[in-house]
Amino acid sequence: MSIPTELIGSIPRPSDLLSALTAHARGRLSDAELAKHQEQAAAETLARLAELGSPVLVDGEQAKPSFATYPVAGLVSLSPDGVVIPFADGHTRQLPCITEGPFRYQVHAETYLREAQRLTDLPVKQAVIAPSALSLLYPATPIEGYSREEFLRDLADEAEADIRGCLDAGAHVVQLDFTEGRLSLKLDPSGGVLDDFIALNNTVLDRFSDAERARIGVHTCPGGDQDSTHSLDVDYAELLPKLFQLRAGNFYLQLASEADPDRVLSIVAEHLPAGTRVFVGVTDPIDPRVETPEEVRDRVLAAARHLPVEQLGTCDDCGFSPFADDASTSRDLAFAKIAARIQGTAMAAEALGA
Repeated sequence: MSIPTELIGSIPRPSDLLSALTAHARGRLSDAELAKHQEQAAAETLARLAELGSPVLVDGEQAKPSFATYPVAGLVSLSPDGVVIPFADGHTRQLPCITEGPFRYQVHAETYLREAQRLTDLPVKQAVIAPSALSLLYPATPIEGYSREEFLRDLADEAEADIRGCLDAGAHVVQLDFTEGRLSLKLDPSGGVLDDFIALNNTVLDRFSDAERARIGVHTCPGGDQDSTHSLDVDYAELLPKLFQLRAGNFYLQLASEADPDRVLSIVAEHLPAGTRVFVGVTDPIDPRVETPEEVRDRVLAAARHLPVEQLGTCDDCGFSPFADDASTSRDLAFAKIAARIQGTAMAAEALGA
């Protein structure tokens, strides 16, 4: 396909996996038994995506507790009272915070990637959490004997290892999830926190070669959990110029749910660095209505009026279930939207003669 199209990452878990997660949390299912359910769900996810003709696959994050917290799964030195993230519908998510150092990942994304590669011969993409998100794990009150500066150095090393492990394992692309970018402007309208996030992420990205960064991307969205968002009311114009300062080769942008996508596209066109590719969101995981391939085609054609086709790709706005317990979107609905994205992107490529 001359216009590439990719998923963001998560797919809703099947009902038997959701039941297994509940049983495991209550101590009624062993780690090994849960792992079997997760492997079966990943295999089924990969197979369904291949059947739809997806040129690049993901495992749907079937074994991740969430897109954000997989690195600290099993870490005992955690307190539950970390940063609270409020969503528009009133529900919240709360991050943990560390209680001691040094900080080390307990799980690296390479483990998910290698398991997926064992189940398919097709290209596999791997999402990782951006170091800026994990920087929120350090508590407001400094940890005695372990400063925030020491934590950030350890975090940068661990984030580099997370990305490099996936690249070395042959990931088609490694995607940094940066949903906290837009949220930071809601928490700090001055942009100071966003500047810190950009600087930290670039500290890590600068450790990679140009060829490696061509296989690294950054995803941004206003959140997507339980059919709600945390920062859709923040003007994209405040984020995008700084987002494109990130030294990555690909950018994945939520766009289908924007009220004025043409305005956003004009900003993208003004700031998109040469030699990079932007994947625009053409399906909205929060909208229960399945987009038609024709709608997707038209959204791609609209983007092509602003952006060179050789720098254009398509994606879904967000993952369909970034947190394992989010069942607000059905599995079948997610696959129907993915099918529409694949078909509509192909239709647009034909219309453009790409």
